[in-house]
Formats: sequence, structure tokens, C-alpha cells
Amino acid sequence: MSEDSERTEDRDELGKTVAALTADEIEPARRRQLLTRLVGQARARGIGDLFKPRAALRWMVDTVAEIAPHVPVRDLATLRRHFPGLSDEELADRLVRNASRATAGVGAAGGGASAVQWTVTPTLLSAPVLLAAETVAVVAVELKLTGELHEIYGLPLPAGGTERTIALVQAWASQRGVNPMMPGVGVGAVLGTAARNELRDTLLKRFGRNLTTLGPFLTGAAVASYLNRRATRTLADQLRADLRRQRHSLPGASPTPPALPESS
Repeated sequence: MSEDSERTEDRDELGKTVAALTADEIEPARRRQLLTRLVGQARARGIGDLFKPRAALRWMVDTVAEIAPHVPVRDLATLRRHFPGLSDEELADRLVRNASRATAGVGAAGGGASAVQWTVTPTLLSAPVLLAAETVAVVAVELKLTGELHEIYGLPLPAGGTERTIALVQAWASQRGVNPMMPGVGVGAVLGTAARNELRDTLLKRFGRNLTTLGPFLTGAAVASYLNRRATRTLADQLRADLRRQRHSLPGASPTPPALPESS
């Protein structure tokens, strides 16, 4: 097998693992298994130098850009089938609740794993890899949520390919909806410098927050779970507010109904 073929296969396997981590309902044991697999795949990609912050950020930016096309964003028709009988706002509430639970679960799984590492000092060497993998897993869940909220509010992302990937990553990093009326949105063969810088800065904040995962005696699991849940809800609140505003401003749009209370 050629080097290019091996690289493509590794990328596809990484994408499958990340896609599985974004599912609505995952048993804790299955989530730990997937996160462990993700850590192993990260190590296999030669990221032993993650104690250097720049190396960690570069790896996460590249990895998020690679896994974004594999994130399974459901269209509105599919969402309606999966969650029948819900209004737009109720459906958005359900997706936010599920995504918040998923990112909280990733934090709990990562925190539990790192708590074990505190008992054996040499294994702390793997901590940066765990943190990077956890961050990528959380971002994948939020990318899926970002794409599906666009569907609910009538502002779907470009249909596949590079444009969709770029639009999805930009919307997540900026926590704003993609404006379909703006010419040139998402056009480009690669993620532009400005978009990569925004992605890098957002990932830096997330990576720093995930340092709480390293708390000993399972305190890291509780704190990371809480912070992940809160951050996902904050992202969703900001994104939904912008998407409502954009939908209301579209030509021929009817007045946006009052938002229903967020479900817990």
C-alpha cells in the first residue's frame, strides 16, 4: 500500500471514530471505548510532541479540518423523522440537549481516564494526547449541532464538498450562522488564513478549558463534564440567536415566533 493510500485510510478511520462519537445516545462504556480509540489514532499520527503548545494547536486545527467532512449532519427531513411532532424551537432544544449531554459525556470519559493516570506518574506523558483527542471529540459533536441548527432555521449549509466543510468550521469557530445571501461564502479549495486563525484561537480556548480534565481523584471528570455542557449550550444560544435574526431578515420571511423556553 502506498503512503498516500495509508494516509487516506488513516483519515477515514479517524473520521469514522469521530462520527460515532457524535451519535445522540451512547452508553458511557462505548464512549470511553471510542475516546480510547481516538487517542490511539492520534498517537499513530505522530503527535508525540504535544507538550509544545504550538504543535498541539497545529495538530488540532489540521485534524478538525480533516474530520469536518465526516461529521454526519442530518437534513431537516431526517431530523423530522427522528424527532416527530416537534416545532422548530422544540427540535432545536432537543438537539442542544443531546449535544450537551454528549460533550459532557466526553468530558467525563476523558476526566475518568486521566484520573487513573494520576496514580501512575509515567502515564501522565499521554495526558496531552488525551486532551487533544477530547477537544477534537467535543468539537465534532458541536460541528454536528451547528450544521443541524442551520437546517432547522431554514439556512442549510452548502450541499457537501469543500464549501460545506469550510462553512461548517467557520460557523462553529465564529459561533454565528452562515449568511446564504453573502456571495462567496465557503468558496475556496482550502481553509483560508483568517478562518484557520479563528479556528486556532477557538481551539486554544477549548484546549485550555479541557486542562481541568487533569484533576485528580475523578474531580477532573466532574468539572470537565460540567464545563463541556455549559460551553456547548453557550455556543448553541449564540448560534440560535444569530440564525433567528438571519431567518427573519430573509426576503419574504414571516415574523419569527417567540422562542420557547430552553429544555433542561
